[in-house]
Amino acid sequence: MSTRRRLEALAALAAGALLALSASASASPTLRFKAEPFPITGFPHTGYILGAGTALGAEYSISGNEYGGFPPPLIGVNVYFPAGAQVHPAGFPTCSKAVLERSGPRACPAGSAAGPVGQARGIVAFGDERVEETTTVESFYAPGGGLEFFTTGHTPVSLEILSSGHYVQLHGAGGYGLELVTEVPLVSTVPGADYASVEFISVEAGSAYRSHGRSFYYGTLPPSCPADGFAVKTEAIFDRGGAVPEVPEPVTVSYRAPCPRK
Repeated sequence: MSTRRRLEALAALAAGALLALSASASASPTLRFKAEPFPITGFPHTGYILGAGTALGAEYSISGNEYGGFPPPLIGVNVYFPAGAQVHPAGFPTCSKAVLERSGPRACPAGSAAGPVGQARGIVAFGDERVEETTTVESFYAPGGGLEFFTTGHTPVSLEILSSGHYVQLHGAGGYGLELVTEVPLVSTVPGADYASVEFISVEAGSAYRSHGRSFYYGTLPPSCPADGFAVKTEAIFDRGGAVPEVPEPVTVSYRAPCPRK
C-alpha cells in the first residue's frame, strides 16, 4: 500500500471514529452507529474527499431487553445521507431479487456486488432456548438503482434472508440528501418460535468501473461541506408485536460529520 493510500485510509478511519454515536429512549433498544468512508481499491483520489467517489462502511450495534431479554426484531433501517451526496447506478451490473431468491448470490452477474462480504450477529430461538448466530451479509446492486442484501447463516440454524433497499428523496429534504430505505423481514427458526433479534450489522457498499478511459463511481460525496459539517441520520425500526401503532417509532441517531479534506 502506498503512503498516500495509507494516509487516505487512516483519514477515513479517523472520520469514522468521530461518527460513532448512540441513541436510546425509554422502553426502546439502544442503537450505536458508526460510518466510515473508504477509498475504492484500484481507483486513486477516492474516499473521504469532497466530490470524489467513495465506498461507505456502516456498523450498527443494538442492545436491549424488551423482547425476552433481547432487542425486539429489526424490521427496517433508514439512512439519510448528507445533502449533495449522490448515487450513479447507471452502467453497474445488477442482481435482481428474483435471481437471489431462486439461486442465491452465485447466480449474480460479475460486477453486481456492491461491496465486500459483511457480517451480522443475532439471536435465534428454539422454543424457550435462545442461541447466538453469526451470518454473512452480501450486498448487490438492484435493478432500478437500489440495493439487495443477502444474509446467510449456517450454525446453529440454516438461514437465508433477503432485505431490499431503495432510495427516496433523491433531491433531499429536511436538511438531508437522498435516503436509503431498507426493509428487513421477520425471521422465525421454527413455527411458533420467537422472531430472531439482530445485535450487530457491518456492511460496506460502493464501487467503481472504468469505460473508454473514464472512471465511474456508484456513490460520490458532496462537492462542498457546510462549516458545521455534514448532516447525517439513521433510523432503526423494530417490531413491537402489535403493542404500538402500525408504524413503530424508530430509534434514531443523528450527527454532524466533520468535513473531509478538499
